[in-house]
Amino acid sequence: MNNYQDKLITVASAIDLVQSGDYIVTGLGCSTAHAFFSELHTAAFRLKDVLVSTCLPMGDYPCFNDPQYKDSFKHDSWFYNPATRKAHKAGSTSFVPNNLHFAASKRLYHRQPRIFIGVAAMPDKHGYISLSCSNTYEVQMIEAADIVILEINPNYPRTFGDLNIHISRVTHLIEADYPVPALPYVEPNDKDRVIGKYIADLINDGDCIQLGIGGMPNAVAEALHGKKDLGMHTEMLTTGMMDLYKSGAVNGSRKQTHKGKMVCTFIMGSKDLYEFANDNPGVEVLAASYVNDPYVIAQNDNMVSINSTIEIDLTGQCASESLGSTQFSGTGGQADTAIGAQNSKNGRSFICLYSTAMVKNPETGEREEKSKIVPQLMQGAAVSLSRNDVDYVVTEYGVAHLRGTNIRERVELLIGIAHPQFRDELRRRALEIGIISA
Repeated sequence: MNNYQDKLITVASAIDLVQSGDYIVTGLGCSTAHAFFSELHTAAFRLKDVLVSTCLPMGDYPCFNDPQYKDSFKHDSWFYNPATRKAHKAGSTSFVPNNLHFAASKRLYHRQPRIFIGVAAMPDKHGYISLSCSNTYEVQMIEAADIVILEINPNYPRTFGDLNIHISRVTHLIEADYPVPALPYVEPNDKDRVIGKYIADLINDGDCIQLGIGGMPNAVAEALHGKKDLGMHTEMLTTGMMDLYKSGAVNGSRKQTHKGKMVCTFIMGSKDLYEFANDNPGVEVLAASYVNDPYVIAQNDNMVSINSTIEIDLTGQCASESLGSTQFSGTGGQADTAIGAQNSKNGRSFICLYSTAMVKNPETGEREEKSKIVPQLMQGAAVSLSRNDVDYVVTEYGVAHLRGTNIRERVELLIGIAHPQFRDELRRRALEIGIISA
C-alpha cells in the first residue's frame, strides 16, 4: 500500500514533530485526532505559542482547557460546543467567525497550517484513504499543510465523495482503535413535536431537505415519515435523516443535482448511522465549500432549509450562536442554507425556536420565564442570520412568514407567535423604542 509501513509512527513521535509557533489544524467533530490531542499537553514543557484550529471537537483535551498550558497552546475554533466553551473560560480559546462554506478559504487567507492531523478509515487496496466522517474543510487544509498525519482507524466508516486521498499525499500514519464518537439521540418533547408538525405541513413530496441536530430537527424528521420522494442536501447527516431514509420518505429521485444521493459535508450521530454510511454509495460526503455554497444549494428546486435560533428580535434578526456577547456555538451553515434555499425555485427557509426560555435572574438567582422573541437582541449578541434573509419563523404558537414584509408587519406577525403572556409587553416595547409608531 505505497510505503504503508514506512509511514507508520507512534503518537509520541507525531508530537515530537510539533515545534513552537506551529499552526495545527484537525478535523471536524468525529474527525478530531483524539489520540494525538489526548497526549499533546505532555510536550508543553518544550513548546510555546502553538496554535490549533478545531471545529466541534469531541474530546475535552488538557492542551485546550487546562490554564497551566495556555502559554504553550492557543486554540481557535470555528464552532463551539461544551468542550470549547470550557476551554474559552480557561483562557486559551477564541472563536473564528465564519459562514461554513468559506471557513477553510478565509482561514487559509489568514494563515497556512504547518501540520494537519485528522482521523480516517483504513487505506483500501489501491492506497486510497477515506477521510470518513468529514470533508468540511479537511481536504483544503491537507492541500495546504506541510505535514499531513492521519490516525487511521478500523472503526471509522469508509465513505464516498471528494474526501478520498492517496496515501502518497500523507506524511505519516498512526494506527488507532478507538470508537467513533457517538451523539445520543435527543428525544423530541411536546413543543418540538408541535413545531415539527407546523414545518412538516409546509413541506411537499419531492422537496429537498437540510436539517440540523437536536430535539426540534428530530421532531421535523419524525413528522416527515409520511412524505414521498424527498431529497437530502444537508450540511450534517444525522441519525434522524437516516431513519427518514429508512422509512422510505427519502430517495432523491426529484433532485436536480446528485440525483438519488444523500449529500452532506459531515456525519455525526449514532453507531447505526456510521454503519449505514459505511461503504454506502448513496451517501456523498463533499467539501463544505461546495455543499454549503448558496449557489450550489439553489440548484435543487424546492430546497427547504430548517435551522434553529436562540433569540429573534421583532424585526427578524436571529442571534443563533451567542448569549449576549458570550459565544455559545457558531454560525455554521445557517446563513449559507437559508440564503441558498430561498434562491431555489420554490425554496423555503425555516427558523424555529421555543417561544420562551427559563433564564436565571442575576439579582435573585431564581430562574424566570423569558420571551425568546424580543424587542431588541441581548446586548453584544451576534446576528447569525440577518433580517434580510429570514423567511418562515416557527414557534409552538404558530408560523410567521416574513418574506417581503415591512417592519410593522413583522412586529405583528412575530408577536402573534410569541407566548401569549408576553405579547402586550412586546407591543408596548416596540412602540417605546420606535420600531413601530402609534
